[in-house]
Amino acid sequence: MAEFLGGWRRTKRCAEATEQDLGRELTLMGWVQRARDMGGIVFVWLRDRSGIIQVVFDANKLDQATYRIGETLRGEYVLAVRGELALRAPEAVNENLPTGRVELMVKEAKILNKAQTPPIYIEDGKNENEAVRLKYRYLDLRRPSMQQMLQLRARTVDTIRRHMASEGFIEVETPILTKSTPEGARDFLVPSRLHPGDFYALPQSPQIYKQLLMVGGVDRYFQIARCFRDEDSRADRQPEFSQLDLEMSFVEPGDVQQVVEGAFADVFREIKGIEILLPLKRMTWHDAMETYGSDKPDTRFGLKIKTVTSWAKNCGFSVFESAVLEGRIVCGLTAPGGARFSRKDMDALAEFARGYHVKGLAWMARQDDGSLRSSFAKFLTEDKLAELNELLDIKPGDAAFFIADKRLTALTALGQLRNRLGEQLGLIDHSRYDLLWITEFPLLEWKEEDSRYTAAHHPFTMPMEEDHQWLQTDPGRVRAKAYDLVFNGIEMGSGSIRIHARDLQEKMFSLLGFTQEEAWDRFGFLLEAFEYGTPPHGGFAFGIDRLIMKLIDAESLRDVLAFPKAQNASCLMMETPGPVSEEQLKMLHIAVDTGV
Repeated sequence: MAEFLGGWRRTKRCAEATEQDLGRELTLMGWVQRARDMGGIVFVWLRDRSGIIQVVFDANKLDQATYRIGETLRGEYVLAVRGELALRAPEAVNENLPTGRVELMVKEAKILNKAQTPPIYIEDGKNENEAVRLKYRYLDLRRPSMQQMLQLRARTVDTIRRHMASEGFIEVETPILTKSTPEGARDFLVPSRLHPGDFYALPQSPQIYKQLLMVGGVDRYFQIARCFRDEDSRADRQPEFSQLDLEMSFVEPGDVQQVVEGAFADVFREIKGIEILLPLKRMTWHDAMETYGSDKPDTRFGLKIKTVTSWAKNCGFSVFESAVLEGRIVCGLTAPGGARFSRKDMDALAEFARGYHVKGLAWMARQDDGSLRSSFAKFLTEDKLAELNELLDIKPGDAAFFIADKRLTALTALGQLRNRLGEQLGLIDHSRYDLLWITEFPLLEWKEEDSRYTAAHHPFTMPMEEDHQWLQTDPGRVRAKAYDLVFNGIEMGSGSIRIHARDLQEKMFSLLGFTQEEAWDRFGFLLEAFEYGTPPHGGFAFGIDRLIMKLIDAESLRDVLAFPKAQNASCLMMETPGPVSEEQLKMLHIAVDTGV
C-alpha cells in the first residue's frame, strides 16, 4: 500500500467535501468519470461511492509534470489528488451535483492505476444490455445507482438488526451444509467426499434448525440467513437469496406479527421517512380471495370482487346457468371508466383471463349516454339487467367483467384481471405503501396430479385448534395458524405457529402421504426432540432482497444484489455453473452421464 500511495492518506470521500471545507487542503481518491482538456485547464470529475466532485488542473499554477498527469487522464483511471477546496465561479455552479458549488484546485496528483475503455458506461441512464452488465458486474457496481442501492441495503439490514436486538432476540448462525428434506422447492445437493454416495443439501430455509433452537431454550432467535432453492428463475426469484429469519417461544400469532411489523416500521422510518400506522390491518385468506381474488391483494385501489351466483341461477344466459348447476360460481367486478375499452381491448382482456385456466370472460360496458355494449346482455331481461346493475353498481362510463368457473379458479383469474385493470385504468396510487397481514390460510392443498395433500406453507405448521376435529375426516377444511405479510400486492414473507407435539407432527406427516418409516427417516431427529419438552413456538421469515426491490422500486431482484445470477441461474461473470476435473469427480465417487 505504501508503495502505491507513497504515504498519501485520503482526507474524505469525494462528495463529502462541502463549503465548510473551503480553503482546506484535501486529499481525495477515486475514479475519473470524465476529463475535459480546455487548453491550459483540465476539468476532471472524480467519482467514488459517495458521488462526484470536480477537480481542476490549472497549468498556470502547476509544475509541468503534475499538469501532464491531468492531460493524460482517461475514464476510469484511478486517481489521487491533493489540493485546496475553492468556490466555483457563479456561472460555473452545477446545481445537479451535491458538490456543484465547490471544486478542488489540484496541487499534486498520482495516477494509482490506468484503465482500458470499459465495455459498459459507468453512469446511470444508459440502456445497457443486461447480459453485458452482469458479465462485467464489477464495473456495473461503480454506477451511482448501484452504489446507492448497496448503501441503502446495508442501512436496511442494520436497522433490522437493531430492532431485533431491542426486542431481545439473539442472532444465531445455522448450518449451510444440512440434510435434504424435499417438500416444496428442489434442493441444491452437495456430495460428501468423506461419506461416499451421501449428500448434504443447501438449506431452503433454516426452518428445522430454528425450531430446534426453541427446543434448546434460546427463546428468541434471528439471523440474516442465506437460503438456496433450485427453482426456475424469474424477475422476483433467485437461486440464492437472503431473508430475515426469526423464531419465538411461548407465543401466539399476534406476538410474532408485532415484532415483524415493528421491524418494517423502523425500516420505513429510517429509509423512506414514512411512519407506518401500527398495528397493521388483518384480513383472512377467505376474505382476501372472495374480495380481491388473491392471497396477496393490492389494496391501494378498489375494484372489489362480488359473487353473483344467486343472481345467475335463472338469469337467462346459459353459460352462467350451466355453471351454477355444476356447482360453480359466477363472480364479477366493476371497472370505473372501463366503458372506453374497444372491442379489441375487451378481446385482449378475455385472452389474458384465459391464461389463468378459465374458459372465457363475459363483459358489459355502459356508455356515458346510457347505451350498452356487452358479450352477453342480449340474453337478459330488463329486470335481470337492472338487478345486475344494482348488484355491481355499474354506472355510465363503467364496464363490468364476469367469470364462471370453479370457485378458486374463477376468483384467482378475476383477481389477476383486477390487477391488470388497475394498471390500465390508472387506479393504483403508486405513492402509497399498503402493508397488511393475511391470516388463516388453508393448512393443506390437494394436488390432483399426485392424488394427495401437500402442505400449503410447510409440514410444521400448526392447525387452528378449533379445526383439529377435521384433520382425519375433512383435511381440506382445516385452517392453519399461518400468516403472510403483503406489501402493495407482493408477498413479503410468511410465518406460522409451529407444531410442537410429536403425535400431532406424526399425524401431519401421515396426511402428507409419509409412511411412519419415511417420516422418521427424514425427520426423526425433530420427532425425537419433541419428546424432551418443546415449548409452543412460532416464527416468520421475509426476503431482504424483495424488500429492497420494493423500497427502490426496482423491476428485478437482479437490480438489488451485488452479484446476481442471470435468468437461467448462471453467473455470466464467473461462468458458473461449470465443469470440474475428473480427479475431483473421482474423489467424490461421482460419474457424470454426459448423454443426458
